[in-house]
Amino acid sequence: MYYIEKRIEISACHRLTLDYESKCTQLHGHNWIITIYCKSRELNKNGMVIDFSEIKRLIKTPLDHKNLNEVLPFNPTAENMARWCTEQIPQCYKAVVQESEGNIAMYEKDE
Repeated sequence: MYYIEKRIEISACHRLTLDYESKCTQLHGHNWIITIYCKSRELNKNGMVIDFSEIKRLIKTPLDHKNLNEVLPFNPTAENMARWCTEQIPQCYKAVVQESEGNIAMYEKDE
């Protein structure tokens, strides 16, 4: 099994829809760090699991410098974003989304 990891930094804003009072329901921004983990039993014809630039195109391009509420079809929590990342890339089995120094969410596909 081959494994790769790609770390992406984005700047984006969001507001959360919550069933309790929180300052996070107001529009605010983060400098997010998203780590994508991919694996494959076989390498593609170029000798890669997936090109790192393809991961950047699929994850960073749609999110960077955006209002996440306008580009994602769900409540943009870090947990939901981690799941979304794994759904964008077939080889991705895990994603870690860090929205601030101490707030990190991870999603890993069941296999």
